[in-house]
Amino acid sequence: MMDVLTGWQNPCGKLAETIPLNYADTPASNYFPGKKQNVEYREGLYIGYRYYETVNKAVRYPFGYGLSYTDFSVTGTHTAPLGFQAEVTNAGHHPGRAVVMLFVQKPLGVLGNPARELVAFGKTRLLNPGESQNLQFTVTEYQLPSYDDSGLTGHKACYVLQQGAYRFYCGENVRDARFIGDYMIPETRVFRSLTEACPPEKPFPIWANENGTPVRREASARTTDLRQRILDHLTKAVPQTGDKGIKLSDVKEGKASLEGFLAQLSVKELEAISRGDYNMNSPLGARGNAGVFGGVTQSLRDKGVSPVTTTDGPSGIRLYDSCSLLPMGTLLASSFDLELVERLYRAVGAEMRWRGSDVLLAPGMNIHRNPLCGRNFEYFSEDPYLTGRIAGAVVKGIQSQGVGACVKHFACNNQEKNRNRCDSIVSERALREIYLKGFEICLKQAKPLTLMTSYNRVNGVWSHYHYDLVQTIAREEWGYQGMVMTDWWMQYGASPEFPKVTGNGYRVRSRVNVLMPGSRNLLDRTGKPDGTLLATYGKKDGITLGELQENAKYVLRCVMKLK
Repeated sequence: MMDVLTGWQNPCGKLAETIPLNYADTPASNYFPGKKQNVEYREGLYIGYRYYETVNKAVRYPFGYGLSYTDFSVTGTHTAPLGFQAEVTNAGHHPGRAVVMLFVQKPLGVLGNPARELVAFGKTRLLNPGESQNLQFTVTEYQLPSYDDSGLTGHKACYVLQQGAYRFYCGENVRDARFIGDYMIPETRVFRSLTEACPPEKPFPIWANENGTPVRREASARTTDLRQRILDHLTKAVPQTGDKGIKLSDVKEGKASLEGFLAQLSVKELEAISRGDYNMNSPLGARGNAGVFGGVTQSLRDKGVSPVTTTDGPSGIRLYDSCSLLPMGTLLASSFDLELVERLYRAVGAEMRWRGSDVLLAPGMNIHRNPLCGRNFEYFSEDPYLTGRIAGAVVKGIQSQGVGACVKHFACNNQEKNRNRCDSIVSERALREIYLKGFEICLKQAKPLTLMTSYNRVNGVWSHYHYDLVQTIAREEWGYQGMVMTDWWMQYGASPEFPKVTGNGYRVRSRVNVLMPGSRNLLDRTGKPDGTLLATYGKKDGITLGELQENAKYVLRCVMKLK
């Protein structure tokens, strides 16, 4: 810090969020932290710079603002239909590095869109005075569609490329970015057809942009039958064989199939593999661990299922030991330096191996919806693209060392007040384009071994019971093959679709694989299962052998990658 203040080092960070003139200017300020347990995201897509740039509102510091002891000139050019280049020249008197950002302004169409959305960024090497560097940017059509949750385009539940000019702006921050070219879509077309997932239970008012004028619309409510969707995707069971002497190492080495190994497992063992070893600081892992899953019983360990140790967290490994302390998430995002972040977390991954941690419960990657969220420091940004790319660099760094990352909190954990009880009520479009988009980018690009659900509800359903979030979106739409765990403990409840299925039965049916740390609550020291997983086993509409085996597959695949 003193080197920066005295000029020995030239700062090169940029703000990963907008600083408003007043808190009241924050678009979510009137709807935070909500009334009672309901938190309506009435601002819709229009958070952070998406709001300030759309309404052209004065701010104290715009997204991407940052100081330097030198000056840069940035000249952007349009080099291909979706290819762009920025020539950056150090026009000052001191060596320094520059960050360049590329934004798109989508056509409003019938859906309406924010005035700016980040689609690419890059950072130069250290440039001496007078020295230049060209940064190349390639955008894909995947980054351009708008999600139609209402059917206004005639294509409900689809990502749609609306007709018109997609205008691109390049610069050092969102407010200084200048127009450099456009990409034409001659007629509206569907980019990808999906299925309605995670909509609100009933309509509520949201902010929309019609021809630059703020208007109120109603968020579209659920129209699909979730019960039938779940029944249509139930997994068939593998006939049980009893112990045939197959070890998990045989599966890993290709000597046996995973199905053959699963067939050996009893229902009791399948229950055990669906939870952790009950409490934090499990004796099966390094001292001070957050919890252990996998080989939590002797019979599982006899079959070669090793215990997997988890540790907090985003700012470094937490154990009863001395460990490195890391910069907070927002600071990492402000670097706009993917290579630096990945390099840092390669070192963290190496330290994990040394300390006995298999899975780091990080990165935290929820969106900065409101500046008063108590854990914003742990998260990256108000922007989902930046969030997804930085989180991906964290995951790649950790997992390059043969250990695992656990991205969290899935999803809409955007406040700490009443976080265990609140219901984040959000339109399906805002959910997909803002609050899930960073997770989508990270899961597709970096493939984290594990994913953690959040404490809160999302549109009426606790995240650890949210079939649409975990199965419909993460697994089916994004192709995620990793393991899903709860945040520590969970809220107990009954499935609305299958009322007799409760607690851990409801969780497993929702495709959330592991209850962590495994006990019913913080005070539960019984060291016994709570009974809710198997309470309906073998009964009408109850939990099935196929579901238990499918659940165990994800856990076992994770164990094999780590052990």
